[in-house]
Amino acid sequence: MEKLLIIPTYNERENVAAIIQTVFSLNQHFHILIIDDGSPDGTAGIVKDLMKEYTGQLFLEERAGKQGLGTAYIYGFRWALARGYRYIFEMDCDFSHNPEELDKLYEACKYGGADLAVGSRYVRGGNIKNWPGSRVALSKGASVYTRLITFMPVKDPTAGFVCYTREVLEAINLDQITFVGYAFQIEMKFAAWKLGYKIKEVPITFVDRQFGNSKMNKGIVKEGIFGVLKLRWLSMFKNYRRKVKNFSGSTSYKSQEVLIEGK
Repeated sequence: MEKLLIIPTYNERENVAAIIQTVFSLNQHFHILIIDDGSPDGTAGIVKDLMKEYTGQLFLEERAGKQGLGTAYIYGFRWALARGYRYIFEMDCDFSHNPEELDKLYEACKYGGADLAVGSRYVRGGNIKNWPGSRVALSKGASVYTRLITFMPVKDPTAGFVCYTREVLEAINLDQITFVGYAFQIEMKFAAWKLGYKIKEVPITFVDRQFGNSKMNKGIVKEGIFGVLKLRWLSMFKNYRRKVKNFSGSTSYKSQEVLIEGK
């Protein structure tokens, strides 16, 4: 199986069954890994019941307590790499990302030459629905701020609707990824960009959640503001590349030409 969709959850009982069933109904041949951080609302139990229906397609990893978005995805990345998946996707559980647009990300990587495809709200054709003006302004401001500080030419650096090729996740030193909130999304894209991988932004429509509560809080906003400054500073010293042992026993690093695409 070549495609794995990773969905972190915390108190998503209103959404988790519907998102799983919707993805499998599309017949896009995904496997799904739910990573639940001890949701007290019974999210994991709903997934366990559905695993009986989707044997060999739906998987659940339970962690003790709320440990953060970034650590959940890194856990999922390691899980995916250990099982040989070729394309690894990120998506929220709350339908803010449309499952029907997963195939756009896949095609960008499979046939469009991208190493990392980003579902972008801020390229031509991208859109946001049902967000108040203040939230849109905050998000767009964060994107501009990130580009100014890091020089990374990605128009939606905080996007969480993403497809990674296996090669990107194998090359990134995941032990060096430090952020746990939404700044994690910036750091992963930054690491891929610094390593020279080709990033392509694909227009999507982002829709605010209808059920459940947003995970956004002041701590996440603070991490985003100061984390970008820290990211830029540490990039002068941090090595995001994973060491690879050659047959000779020497150590090498993968490097490629820096390429960013997006209209």
